[in-house]
Amino acid sequence: MSETTLGAQGEVTLGVMGGGQLGRMFVHAAQRMGYFTAVLDPDPQSPAGRVSHHHIQTAYTDPAGLEALAQRCMAVTTEFENVPAHSLATLANTVRVSPGANGVAIAQDRAREKSHFEECGVPVAPYAVIETPVQLATVADDLLPGILKTARMGYDGKGQIRVANRAELARAWTELKHVTCVLEKMLPLQLECSVIVARAADGTCVNLPVQRNLHRDGILAVTEVYEGNLPPTLVEQAINAAKSIANGVQYVGVLCVEFFVLEPDSVAAQALGGLVVNEMAPRPHNSGHYSMDACDVSQFELQVRTLAGLPLTQPRQHSPSIMLNLLGDIWPADGAPPWAQVLALPGTHLHLYGKATASKGRKMGHLTVTGASVEQVRATALQAASLLGIAAF
Repeated sequence: MSETTLGAQGEVTLGVMGGGQLGRMFVHAAQRMGYFTAVLDPDPQSPAGRVSHHHIQTAYTDPAGLEALAQRCMAVTTEFENVPAHSLATLANTVRVSPGANGVAIAQDRAREKSHFEECGVPVAPYAVIETPVQLATVADDLLPGILKTARMGYDGKGQIRVANRAELARAWTELKHVTCVLEKMLPLQLECSVIVARAADGTCVNLPVQRNLHRDGILAVTEVYEGNLPPTLVEQAINAAKSIANGVQYVGVLCVEFFVLEPDSVAAQALGGLVVNEMAPRPHNSGHYSMDACDVSQFELQVRTLAGLPLTQPRQHSPSIMLNLLGDIWPADGAPPWAQVLALPGTHLHLYGKATASKGRKMGHLTVTGASVEQVRATALQAASLLGIAAF
């Protein structure tokens, strides 16, 4: 793609499969850079569809909808990992698609994902794939206690059950309807972190800073990003691992890789190197939202650049940052959270996703706090959390 496609040189349209908040923020980034946008999503009130130039309201597998998207767009991306991989493959017959169907298909299947990580030389927690009663009966004793996870369609803590022994494992597999599952050994975890990388078709790969994450009830609650949030050796290890995972599948696009940091004095840390990969998301990620306010290039601009074939430059974080995930839980029954009080705090940046109704666990927006020092940012973030009824961290 040449630079002449930017600006007032005719209508150049970028498409996205999925109309959620990640699609909405991609659309805003693309429009800021002069592109027209098209969203394919069946929901007429989808957050991305409501702000896009074009909204194709069909199912993700609808042949007519896919054809309409391909005909309208120069290139197409996705905003969630469970978009049917075969739909991306169909689109790729006539239009550039990134990420490709293969990378998305790997992320949709925990068993394939684990295998890919191992092939890339990145440590994973000890695990076993369970597809049959025989495999269930022959699970190694040292994998218990563990976490049984469905191989497909699990997210935000869904499709996961902790099991302490074989009896609980059998009951859990029955509760999960005997679908293919992955049993992961429970390890002594210190914290969680993630890395967002962007890889171009020519192999250029850049990254955002490593993000330190706090999850509650399986959903990201707080992300802290600043120099010193993790030991330098772990930062380097995580970045190298994420790039290896992206290179291993010749990935093109934005990819988030989530890691578990092990307790440093544990046997597991000595055996696995202190860091194990959890999963990857073939798209921008909740933990990277701070980049919209704290970096010179956000994860969504990186998504636009990889899709449009524009050069990638290494993002620079210019401010320490803490991001609070805003779930529907904090909305009062008869109104809205105290936004005026929150926005009176210095360095606060509010992003709401345009969702009409709030419900427990639903991602309604995020609040980013930036400032001159980590101490200032943390103090402000804790004040904001208190005003919003979010537990301290």
